[in-house]
Amino acid sequence: MKATTLTGSFTDESLAFQKKILERSGYGQKTYIAKTLLEVPINMSFDEARKEAGMVMFGVIDELLAKTGVKTNDIGILVVNCSLFNPTPSLSSMVVNRYKLRGNILSYNLGGMGCSAGLISIDLAKRLLQGQSNTYALVVSLEILTCQYYRGNDYSMLITNCLFRMGGAAILLSNRPSDRRCSKYQLNHTLRTHKGADDKCHNCVYQKEDENKKVGLLLSRDLLVVAGEALKTNITTLGPMVLPVSEQLLFVMNLIRRKIFQMKIKPYVPDFKLAFEHFCLHAGGRGVLDELEKNLGLTKWHMEPSRMTLYRFGNTSSSSLWYELAYSEAKGRIKKGDRVWQIGFGSGFKCNSAVWQALRTIDPAKEESNVWMNEIHEYPVDVPQVATIVT
Repeated sequence: MKATTLTGSFTDESLAFQKKILERSGYGQKTYIAKTLLEVPINMSFDEARKEAGMVMFGVIDELLAKTGVKTNDIGILVVNCSLFNPTPSLSSMVVNRYKLRGNILSYNLGGMGCSAGLISIDLAKRLLQGQSNTYALVVSLEILTCQYYRGNDYSMLITNCLFRMGGAAILLSNRPSDRRCSKYQLNHTLRTHKGADDKCHNCVYQKEDENKKVGLLLSRDLLVVAGEALKTNITTLGPMVLPVSEQLLFVMNLIRRKIFQMKIKPYVPDFKLAFEHFCLHAGGRGVLDELEKNLGLTKWHMEPSRMTLYRFGNTSSSSLWYELAYSEAKGRIKKGDRVWQIGFGSGFKCNSAVWQALRTIDPAKEESNVWMNEIHEYPVDVPQVATIVT
């Protein structure tokens, strides 16, 4: 708030609004933001944004390569996703240049796809691996804040200044049979739902200029409703793939009663706790998590990885799902055979799912590079409950 006030860009009303957002966000005091946004005056230069991207990407990739021992020459596929910062050469080209990846690598750079792009990248890597044998796919998910700070006074665009935080993740996928012994998870399903044909869905997260020609990211009041509709479509398709037969029968019987016999009863929401042991729900904001907890009938234990990620790291966009999975690993919750459901939401509007199954029990003592390990004993914490706002 001190840095925000010193910019001189905001009215007293806008400053009060941002303070209220921060107080009600469910965030703790340790989240990360680009240091350039704390300088006076704020430094929003393109060069600083590129440096921020390099710091995040190269940091997580270095840790990944050190942990796995994989040689860069063995990586045949690279997918990088960052929604709001897309320089030339691309971020994926920066990775290729830094690590001297081979000349025939299949390199992709995904932009403008919002917080759900991490699972889109996983889905793309999966499809590419099906066409190339005996290789690795490197997926890097991040968001860059330096160039995206909004300096106007439109409330619907000020929210993003308060909610987005710095973070990133690197994931290594393999289709080498010999890697099954050392791999953590098997990817069972990916499912993508796109509601962009509907104007309300398309416009609910929208980068634009305000009336004073200042660029920002608008979050519509319809966001939670749109997210709920996208989730409903996604889980209706996913359900038959993962739910036990008993739950599928109950769902079909309910549908028949409502559609054929015109009975005025509530739609049956399947119990997804019978299909998954762990849930990683995009930490987009407290309001989003509250709705998901209620609609999916989840317990506080199931919601803990998402809520603690929101508290400790904030909304790190497409990488938040991996902070949540890392939380469950650091807590020693992941056992061999456990199933994990990742759900991501993003502009467009999109809802994407990935279903993983643990190939082995994850021993926290061997997870030295886990981002939570030095402080996992401090969590969970009680986050004060206050009136929520649409985020």
